Amino acid sequence: MTITFGNINDPTLNLDEKLLPRSTFLPEDDNRDFALDAPFAEQGISFVAIDLETATDERNSICEIGVTVVENSRVKESRSWLVQPPGNFYYPFNIGIHGIKPEDTANSPHFKEVWQEVLPYVQGKVVVAHNTSFDTYVLRDSFLWNDMPFPNFVFFCSYRISTRVVRNCYSYSLPYVCEAVGVEFCHHHRAEGDSKGCAELFLKLIDLSGATSFANLQESLAFRCGRFSEQYFRPQLSKHKPKSKVCEIVGDPSKVDEGSYFYGKTVCFTGKCIYGTRTQLQQKIADIGGYPAQNVTKDTDILVVGQQDYRIVGDSGMSGKQKKAMQLKDAGVEIEIMSEQEFLTNL
Repeated sequence: MTITFGNINDPTLNLDEKLLPRSTFLPEDDNRDFALDAPFAEQGISFVAIDLETATDERNSICEIGVTVVENSRVKESRSWLVQPPGNFYYPFNIGIHGIKPEDTANSPHFKEVWQEVLPYVQGKVVVAHNTSFDTYVLRDSFLWNDMPFPNFVFFCSYRISTRVVRNCYSYSLPYVCEAVGVEFCHHHRAEGDSKGCAELFLKLIDLSGATSFANLQESLAFRCGRFSEQYFRPQLSKHKPKSKVCEIVGDPSKVDEGSYFYGKTVCFTGKCIYGTRTQLQQKIADIGGYPAQNVTKDTDILVVGQQDYRIVGDSGMSGKQKKAMQLKDAGVEIEIMSEQEFLTNL
């Protein structure tokens, strides 16, 4: 499988024509519409965690949706729906991740039908996902592809919040960060299990952060929640402006995405990239607004580890770049190490 970056028939390529500007809603609008400044001590913590699995690398290929409802800081309900993706077609790579096969969804309803059941869970709510750079963009593109109205909710990314609250995790993938903070977790890459793990993790992250409300959580960690509304999509955005850096690879300014996890970050690759050439992926980072780097230094934010050739790296299985990243991390430098699979999910 190779990475595809869209085609001329992709309706998501003309988002500016379909969606209103990001500045349409001010922070005070979000606070008012969703009571984000309501104190947790008085109201308890209530939100809905969501997780999506896809059949291919196309965002319009949802094959399972999971939700977990949290009310007054307790899990009230969790469930999932199998969804038949377009043509009921799957990539082997995706099957290898979640284990869902064409025969599992052959008789399942399509996204439009399933979403009618999911909508009441999220409409007007605070929604959480572990990596909104994947889940909310998958939703956005699925709505556009299927010519469906957007729902109305705000969303928070437990992945990004984890990187600010939980220090020195070697990976912020859901099972690893759950283990790091003592949250019981099972059934990774099945939608209901992931949504429940995300819900429990988010409760723990709020506790660790000391936040007193959703508004306070944003203020203390310097970010702004994302939002869906009619003809409107805003990703979760950092309030920190990334430093301008010199980069040998020139990105396409029209493709810059401030909502991407890699925006403003220095990203280095090691090993063989199986699902796209390294040149393709480095260009993608530059286009997003990140900085592809050739070597690991103290300024590196993320090291992506592909397949290693043991004839070169030896019995340790680690390249020189990975060893350098781990040494810097052990010394207190905040470098995130992720697999190529995790990278593709974030992308």
